[in-house]
Amino acid sequence: MARTTEGRRNDTAANLGFEAKLWQAADALRGSMDAAEYKHVVLGLIFLKYISDAFEEYHSQLEREPYADPEDPDEYRAVNIFWVPPEARWSYLKANARQPTIGKLVDDAMIAIERDNPSLKGVLPKDYARPALDKRRLGQLIDLITNIDLGDEENRSKDILGRVYEYFLSQFASAEGKKGGEFYTPRCVVRVLVEMLAPYRGRVYDPCCGSGGMFVQSERFIEAHGGRIGDISIYGQESNYTTWQLCKMNLAIRGIDGQIAHGDTFHNDRFPDLRADYILANPPFNMKDWGGELLRDDRRWKFGTPPVGNANFAWVQHMIYHLAPTGFAGFVLANGSMSSNQAGEGEIRRNIVEADLVDCMVALPDKLFYTVQIPACLWFIARDKKRGRGMEGKPLRDRSGEVLFIDARQMGVMVDRTHRELTEEEIRKIADTYHNWRGDGPGEYQDVPGFCKAATLEEIRRHGYVLTPGRYVGVPPSEEDDEPFEEKMARLVAELREQMAEAEKLDKAIWRNLEELGYGRFREL
Repeated sequence: MARTTEGRRNDTAANLGFEAKLWQAADALRGSMDAAEYKHVVLGLIFLKYISDAFEEYHSQLEREPYADPEDPDEYRAVNIFWVPPEARWSYLKANARQPTIGKLVDDAMIAIERDNPSLKGVLPKDYARPALDKRRLGQLIDLITNIDLGDEENRSKDILGRVYEYFLSQFASAEGKKGGEFYTPRCVVRVLVEMLAPYRGRVYDPCCGSGGMFVQSERFIEAHGGRIGDISIYGQESNYTTWQLCKMNLAIRGIDGQIAHGDTFHNDRFPDLRADYILANPPFNMKDWGGELLRDDRRWKFGTPPVGNANFAWVQHMIYHLAPTGFAGFVLANGSMSSNQAGEGEIRRNIVEADLVDCMVALPDKLFYTVQIPACLWFIARDKKRGRGMEGKPLRDRSGEVLFIDARQMGVMVDRTHRELTEEEIRKIADTYHNWRGDGPGEYQDVPGFCKAATLEEIRRHGYVLTPGRYVGVPPSEEDDEPFEEKMARLVAELREQMAEAEKLDKAIWRNLEELGYGRFREL
């Protein structure tokens, strides 16, 4: 049963404090501008404020050192701080925030930063001078962002900017509705994927990386478990150019170095030879216009040619193709992928199951996504169930011929009228169940009726290769009934007699009222 957030606010990402107030103030300045357009205005300025804060702090430090030159770009590059030329520094923009030329000044700042920092080339928004952008509101937005410290050392250690950026991404996704979902996966869903896959070291790949949330959470996972960020290499691809820009900025503000390519993953795979140790993804659900008619004989379709009208199993096979020999993949798909038999999808799913690649299936609760209301699920693929290493390098047990099913549909708390989030405890429960089952968890695995079940391939065959967890986990046991049978029957009979007596009284009262109104003749009908 779904719960409300009353008394549980600390368990979700909704309890953020100043980020929400900052969003409300920024959103008030949007006016009639569409959220999709406004998104780049705000996030570009936040990014600019961040790198300027970091620059100014180190600039002040260099001014106090006798032999340092605070205007030498190499001083900053040596410590992985972006060089900010004078015309791009926040103090300069702040001083000119009320000028009618502020739009052009911001554009010039973005151009100057890209010129002097090659890793940001083509990444920053440069459309602040356009007539449609209200320059008075732009100046007010600059004043608003001026009041928060983002890039100094103290706030970098707290990931203040990361929190603001992530919160704004989620709010824009919510404001845009369906249009915003292509670049933002709810944090709790990413957390489930990351906690289950446990990407400690190796190559991490997202073929439809959106704003980069999978990578951010992977780095947080490593930090939380005492690992080293340099132990993973990041690869991502995104087809939407403006979303690709968001991803590059999102990673840059956290100092995450990754190879993020722009282009259509199906038709212009930028990493054709990559074999990833971990793949995490949230592909567009039921994508219709993906150009499948041009890829009928593609070498990635080892388990069957995906239908032209739905890219779900094209994404699945693309990810399997890019897995290393002992690699793992975890990804989000629409629920239909677990049972559909249309256009050959059932045959492709059968072939993947028979190849013993499916490791775990998780049914998610509804209302988790900002973009779609259709239910979703998580697929987990293991290239080799006989070997591999998991949490903290523990060897995994041989899971050949088994699939774990987890039904999490009853989990989550409603954070507002339309959106649900999984709590920290629920994420931990799902992840621990998976790790216990595969042999690298904190405890022993046991089937739990109504929640989880380890099924054999033979059981899956009997169910026609349908992978819906509800088919396998059964129903939870009813509450234990301690009332003796004789007493229970006596109580039920007494309640029935009482209800019948009340019904008879009501019946007499109705007829009495009808007779008083002159309708007594209806009794004879």
